[in-house]
Amino acid sequence: MTELRVDGIPVATYTTDPDVDIRLAPRPYLHPVRTLSGQVVTDEFPEDHPWHLGASVTMQDVDGINVWGGRTYVRDEGYIWRDDHGRVVSDGLRPADGGFDEDLRWTDAAGRLLLREHRSVRARAATAGWELSFTYALSAPGEAEVLVGSPATNGRTGGAGYGGFFWRVAPGRAEAFVPSGEDPHGAVTPWLAMIVDDAYTLVFRGLAGNDRWFARTGDYNGVCTALAWEDPLVIKPSEPLTRHVRVLVADGRLSADEITAALD
Repeated sequence: MTELRVDGIPVATYTTDPDVDIRLAPRPYLHPVRTLSGQVVTDEFPEDHPWHLGASVTMQDVDGINVWGGRTYVRDEGYIWRDDHGRVVSDGLRPADGGFDEDLRWTDAAGRLLLREHRSVRARAATAGWELSFTYALSAPGEAEVLVGSPATNGRTGGAGYGGFFWRVAPGRAEAFVPSGEDPHGAVTPWLAMIVDDAYTLVFRGLAGNDRWFARTGDYNGVCTALAWEDPLVIKPSEPLTRHVRVLVADGRLSADEITAALD
């Protein structure tokens, strides 16, 4: 495990090699993530979706392999349990100022290589609280294209295009909003905020390409920068898919105006 710190304060723990069942899609993840006052803002192994592991990069369909965990959505059949799960394997961390760099392999259960990934993770002080910077690049490992999808691209309706950088937010009474005032689920906006129990505010940035915000409150709290909202995404050889996600983690409740002022 590795700790991220801001001004000497531990704000996040990063697990590289979780010892979990393959059906949970083992992968490196951040948990617990905390505010500067110590409030935990992530969840892991929740009873409703035990494959939700803090904050991680995870996809339900990578060339037919489930690297999200849980049941797989199959067109015309719905969610079913299949022996199709994969994992994300860390090849080691390299310390860097404020965090670390890492190379990873996405594989199926037998170890067949699906994707290569490079990620850079940093924590820094911010005007309100602190900010996580999480950059990742997914690359095809060979000469063939890699098709990345979601339940939505496999036929599920109702805005189920999840997959990408996913943050399972800690339990509590949550509200999500975007600067445009529209429904945040499926929106395309510069940022999305989630406030939980008026105790803390999370502000997510980093949509690119055809990404959408996936936002859940009520049955559970979660935010995803969804890569394959409606259509599968193709990762071509020598053309990595790169995303830079930033998350402001602040104690208390921030208004839209305060969020705008806090973002640089």
